Amino acid sequence: SRQITGSEWAPGRLGSITMKSSPSLQIVWFKRDLRSQDHQPLARAAERGPVLPLYIAEPGWWAQPDASARQWRFVAESLSALREDLGQRGQPLAVRVGDATDVLSALHQKHGAFTLWSHEETGNAWSFARDQRVQAWTRARGIRWHELQPSGVIRRLKQRNGWARRWDQTMAQALTPPPSHLPAIENLEIGALPSASDLGLTEDPCSAPQPGGRNQGLERLDSFLNQRGQPYRRAMSSPALGAIHCSRLSPHLAWGTVSMREVAQTSWTRRIEIKQAAARDGWSGALSSFQARLHWRDHFTQKLEDQPAVEFRNFHTAYDNVRPTMPDAEKLHAWSNGETGLPFVDACMRSLRATGWLNFRMRAMVMAVASYHLWLDWRAPGEQLARLFVDYEPGIHWPQVQMQ
Repeated sequence: SRQITGSEWAPGRLGSITMKSSPSLQIVWFKRDLRSQDHQPLARAAERGPVLPLYIAEPGWWAQPDASARQWRFVAESLSALREDLGQRGQPLAVRVGDATDVLSALHQKHGAFTLWSHEETGNAWSFARDQRVQAWTRARGIRWHELQPSGVIRRLKQRNGWARRWDQTMAQALTPPPSHLPAIENLEIGALPSASDLGLTEDPCSAPQPGGRNQGLERLDSFLNQRGQPYRRAMSSPALGAIHCSRLSPHLAWGTVSMREVAQTSWTRRIEIKQAAARDGWSGALSSFQARLHWRDHFTQKLEDQPAVEFRNFHTAYDNVRPTMPDAEKLHAWSNGETGLPFVDACMRSLRATGWLNFRMRAMVMAVASYHLWLDWRAPGEQLARLFVDYEPGIHWPQVQMQ
């Protein structure tokens, strides 16, 4: 279970926090939220003292079977953009390589007591265990860790009734502006961005990846809502047309260069404009479908938040031992490399290898072929797809893999 107790972990409680005895230094730990705009931990921390913005490149995370060099490339590009953005505000992003508790211990030794801020994370089991270790570390030292809700996913949710209404309310909240100025922290080494090989990642030929960074995400949002998205409703099922007419925001949402809230609100504004124009050109239906999928995205992430075991265990025990848990290596290799001899399947897998993206119906199709035609247990091909997806989001990925 992801049920973590303690008021410092509770979202939406900032109004009740008394900061009289808080240390002056505020460390903002960036995870899958690589932006300064609509970033409540950054804004709240800046109201309370000097901010040390921090990203921890964790070799343990990147050693997991769902991580890859193509994902790190996107993250590194996004970190470079975030560092420049924060530097223009006065204090660039600090990057450290190592275990999170070791990095925090070193900062604690150098700077003394601090307050830690971050967004909640619904990630894989490794990231949850890491957060538990950080929680124990902060409590042992009397350090406050304030975790805020980043999207429509609700921690410690007791029942799902009214979830969609609460999602709408969360998305309608005002966007949080970034701090205009961050005082520079003296004698702070910002640290170099590690390479993929520095993190132990193997070479990953991805010849046509989506570039990372917030500006790239904003461009994708603008071009989708104003140009590319018109035939979205019919084009999103096609692997070729979908590559052009889908939003292509998924990696930016997965790594947080844009927030779900700003995507939702921008799409709402655009839909109002289209409605006022009373045009019958497909835009209204396209945006209706797109907004439904924004709901869908957090809905599935909520499933992993509530049932984290779906990353490893069958939804239903009737599926236990139906397939061999050790996959047929030859079949898995052929499927992974687009060499099954099924032309459409192979074309999709080769496209995925080259770009890091595949439209949602083809994701379902290639997984179904692995499960039924090749009779592979879902975990091994699921890990392979996770590595290939630049936009890998555990909360969407594992429930969908199991469903197929």
